[in-house]
Amino acid sequence: MALKQVSSNKCFEGFQKVFEHDSAELKCKMKFGIYLPPKAETGKCPVLYWLSGLTCTEQNFITKAAFQQAAAEHGLIVVAPDTSPRGCNIEGEDESWDFGTGAGFYVDATEDPWKTNYRMYSYIKDELPKLINANFPTDPERMSIFGHSMGGHGALILALKNPGKYKSVSAFAPICNPIQCQWGKKALGGYLGPDASKWEAYDATQLVKSYSGPRLDILIDQGKDDQFLSAGQLLPDNFIAACTERKIPVVFRLQQASCFCSPWLLDSCLWFFGYDHSYFFIASFINDHIKHHAKYLSA
Repeated sequence: MALKQVSSNKCFEGFQKVFEHDSAELKCKMKFGIYLPPKAETGKCPVLYWLSGLTCTEQNFITKAAFQQAAAEHGLIVVAPDTSPRGCNIEGEDESWDFGTGAGFYVDATEDPWKTNYRMYSYIKDELPKLINANFPTDPERMSIFGHSMGGHGALILALKNPGKYKSVSAFAPICNPIQCQWGKKALGGYLGPDASKWEAYDATQLVKSYSGPRLDILIDQGKDDQFLSAGQLLPDNFIAACTERKIPVVFRLQQASCFCSPWLLDSCLWFFGYDHSYFFIASFINDHIKHHAKYLSA
């Protein structure tokens, strides 16, 4: 499968590149970002896949997350694909920010008119890794996955649905229980149809209840002042409860707000909002996630 290089930038002695290719699974052109650490020039490296959230392209993570230095230090190839097919000329694909273009939800659609192109689950699970392994110095046996929001949902379900495929998984503010939130109901109903029982195959909280694969240590960071947490879109408590019941290790870190007391203002404190849903939040803790994955990918 032919790759077309779109861009290449030297970064921490490695290279941040973007490529385009024709996807057989999605029936359209797709782009992905790939960071090649210095170690990739002399040997094979583990691969860490990043899945972005609603409205994102391959650009958001590679330009905003500040992950490249840690990836270089740990010798990890990091791949960041787009979040959906684009330009498929499907009626209604651009009408909403949380469905259609930029909102593939990492499922394989079964409903018309989406089922021909919207197969992000199979694209991430099968087509993209085969493409990466065929064209870059990867170790196919060492692969992990992480993501943010809709992409955090994608990372969790891919790890849970494919025991042993990924050495580790982590997420920033993931949509943990999509069958119970408005984002999930809209997307899963549109892509998979009205039968809600079919949605459970793409719901991390449901999947973890029947997970029986190898030990999977899960790391989740969540901002306390995330507007979508308070709106009931993310529902991490449901996922944590299911993991606890199944005795599946999960480290959940609720990143708090902080108080700054000014020495110039006596007896007063200036309160700042805490971590939210943005890439500022991701960049603040990305090194922890890279280290989490490096521990398993380098074992």
